[in-house]
Amino acid sequence: MNSLSKESASRHEIGAAAEGQRIDNFLVRLLKGVPKSHIYRMLRSGEVRVNSGRIGPDYRLKPGDMVRVPPVRTAQRKATPAIRTLKKVPVPVLYEDDALLVVNKPAGLAVHGGSGVSFGVIEQLRHERPAAPFLELVHRLDKDTSGVLMLAKKRSALVALHQQMRSGDAHKHYVALVRGKWSNAKQKVQLALDKYVLPSGERRVKVSAEGAPSVTIFRLTAAKAGYSLLEAELKTGRTHQIRVHLAHLGFPIAGDDKYGDYEANKELARLGLKRMFLHAARLVVRHPGSGQQLEFAAPLPAELSSFLARLEAPLAATL
Repeated sequence: MNSLSKESASRHEIGAAAEGQRIDNFLVRLLKGVPKSHIYRMLRSGEVRVNSGRIGPDYRLKPGDMVRVPPVRTAQRKATPAIRTLKKVPVPVLYEDDALLVVNKPAGLAVHGGSGVSFGVIEQLRHERPAAPFLELVHRLDKDTSGVLMLAKKRSALVALHQQMRSGDAHKHYVALVRGKWSNAKQKVQLALDKYVLPSGERRVKVSAEGAPSVTIFRLTAAKAGYSLLEAELKTGRTHQIRVHLAHLGFPIAGDDKYGDYEANKELARLGLKRMFLHAARLVVRHPGSGQQLEFAAPLPAELSSFLARLEAPLAATL
């Protein structure tokens, strides 16, 4: 059912949080449920005005701009459970200032709601900071991956950090335990990755010449008891990149339920590994405001450290 959201035009004064955002993206976020085609028609016809003047979809907002939005019809959204009624998972804060929020995401918690997940890290943190005018993910981690996750508290910070990610100025390091004997001390893996969807609707990724280029550098940390402990440095940030690279090379990540070894994972579960052994251990970026280099680290979770100790004492001793 559709409802009239406003009987008259609404006006929105732009604050620092929206500085630099394109007007079309601002309207998509503001008018949830309104088709993008309708938003672009409003822009072309001049129904949307900034400071009483017509603008194009690529206009970038400035603090103090006054945006006039005409009345539009929006689809009524189905109510979702209030976060306060759901069991929240502690998300330790590693660093926070007026531009950044860096947390240590636990495994099993999605970064955002969707695809059957009522809420994730971003919804929980927004709920805990109701006065925050802006809070967005800078990058993502898989639900079953733990470790360093960065969020921006200003749009200008988000734009600057995304630029660092694209240019390779940000450095993301992971720890992974894989099945098999990894032989090279350092190995650069370049494989194109392509997304596809299973008949069930689940998204997967495969190595394909038609996919997007991706690069990971692996370093061997330890090898014992038929398993190898690796450090993985991402040079690109494709979906499931580390998992698919390793599985394609014949070294599936221990506990990976999508690309791993099913029988081996059952044995590992009996030994105490109840999750995928992939952890975002370290992130190095330049502060989007000061330019100072910052390094954030999340220690290996207790369940992974204790599993290594049970698997093979010499392996744990080399960490």
